[in-house]
Amino acid sequence: MFRFANPDYLYLLFVLPVLIGFYIYENIRKKKALKKFGNPELLAELMPDVSYKRQHWKFWLLFGAIGVAIFVIAGPQFGSKIETVKRQGVEIMVCLDVSNSMLAEDMTPNRLEKAKQMLSRLTDGFENDKVGLIVFAGDAFTQLPITSDYISAKMFLSSINPSMVSTQGTAIGAAINLAMRSFTPDEAADKTIILITDGENHEDDAIGAAKNAAEKEIHVNIVGMGQPNGSPIPIGNNNFMKDREGNVVITKLNEQMCQEIAAAGQGIYVRADNTNSALRTLQGEIDKMTKSEVSTKVYSEYDEQFQTLAWIALFLLVIEFLTLDRKSRIFRKVKLFSFLLIFCTGVTFAQKAERTNVREGNKLYQQEKFTESEIAFRKSLEVNPRSIEGTFNLGDALYKQEKFPEAAEQYQLLAGQTQKLISDNPANADRMAQVFHNLGNIGMKNKEYAKSIEAYKQSLRLNPRNDETRYNLALAQKLLSDQQQDQDQDNKDDKQDQQNQDQNQDDQQQQPPKQDNNKENKTQEQKQPDEQMSQDNAQQILDAFLQDEKDTQEKVKKAQAEQRQRKKTEKEW
Repeated sequence: MFRFANPDYLYLLFVLPVLIGFYIYENIRKKKALKKFGNPELLAELMPDVSYKRQHWKFWLLFGAIGVAIFVIAGPQFGSKIETVKRQGVEIMVCLDVSNSMLAEDMTPNRLEKAKQMLSRLTDGFENDKVGLIVFAGDAFTQLPITSDYISAKMFLSSINPSMVSTQGTAIGAAINLAMRSFTPDEAADKTIILITDGENHEDDAIGAAKNAAEKEIHVNIVGMGQPNGSPIPIGNNNFMKDREGNVVITKLNEQMCQEIAAAGQGIYVRADNTNSALRTLQGEIDKMTKSEVSTKVYSEYDEQFQTLAWIALFLLVIEFLTLDRKSRIFRKVKLFSFLLIFCTGVTFAQKAERTNVREGNKLYQQEKFTESEIAFRKSLEVNPRSIEGTFNLGDALYKQEKFPEAAEQYQLLAGQTQKLISDNPANADRMAQVFHNLGNIGMKNKEYAKSIEAYKQSLRLNPRNDETRYNLALAQKLLSDQQQDQDQDNKDDKQDQQNQDQNQDDQQQQPPKQDNNKENKTQEQKQPDEQMSQDNAQQILDAFLQDEKDTQEKVKKAQAEQRQRKKTEKEW
């Protein structure tokens, strides 16, 4: 399959007829000028070194070079390119603790930054190995699937911070279990897990998870971050994190637990410090592992074919340069189109890298490999940080992974320049409408209905035909109204409960028997209509009762889940 990556540049071909017309006009003008001096045949004998054929050849050579250069800029592509690279290496999954306790500054600059620096230097020592990255606190998430792309690994390291995981704690067991599932299936290479943590607020069965890993011949190595005597956790403005009683939290390295996990996982435990001793120890363990052949596929959807055309254009320019006539001057040997070709070739190489990453990301996105597509889109933005397509697609990939704050950040980059993007290209209106639609969805996820309403309205201004956005806007308005009513009702209920409590206390002191009789009379009065009630009405009441019971059970389950969540996040470090 053949195509052009940037077909819009083909409109430059309309310049070619203009050049031909201009050249014909110049020849006619020159002939008229010569006739003013005398007979052209006699003048030709007086100018024997002038060759009109060479002038024609120079024009057509330059004409051909410009035409070929336009095709080079358009980016011809053909077929697909798939390459399988085989290397000798091992597989390494890094589990990095990003809980708030890792912000303690008993290491320089703090535990988390020290761990990131150590991992960056460790990655520099990899050659043919595969590496993956998991971040964890109260939960564990795959930040980078196992890959041999070390540039992506280092890129992801720079963006890691405690806000990436909303649930605080230290779920080491969950991180180990996720790491075991992240290795390449049926790969013969040795596998190891490098767990970097301070062991603070240990929650689940990490030792059991380490034993399971060891049974699968996956070694678990632990790097302890921090000091056993502990350190407070800074939260900005020279303040420190405090517990519920108002005491300053002192987070300590739990060396005993780390050693037990390493022993269960048949790995080593090493404590990091401000030297590189821990790094050297880890590198030594990795070097001892048995390396085997691991395969990595590198592919792109289309293979670039502009190189041949670029050489043809360059060849034509060189021939044109060497074809001389008497009118050439030494200062006119450097042609404007020569600079244009060099510039366009450089731009084309940069565009090739960007397009390749965007296409790879799109292909992975269509295969629902959203984490891998995120990596490809981030690479495209490294080449061109202002890429609209790269920014938009990265936001979509993050949205699919439910990384809503990061997705909103990408969308906001585009939302802030809506007018400029649309004025530059009116076709961007639909894309910007989708940006605001997604921002509205993120607001709905966070129950920020007011923000969702504004985003949906902006989306409808750009694309009034989107029925889904119109429906979401109505839903957000209703939910906002219900939310406000619930808040008002809660305030009223609190006041009414207080009044009822005061009234009940007075009634119990003055007339307790009369209250019981009234209750019995009300019960008898309620029974009389029931006897005359039709079967349909009774069924309706029964259905309503069952629905109310179902709603009540769902509220109870929701309250219990919230209670468990509050209990789980009682410690925020």
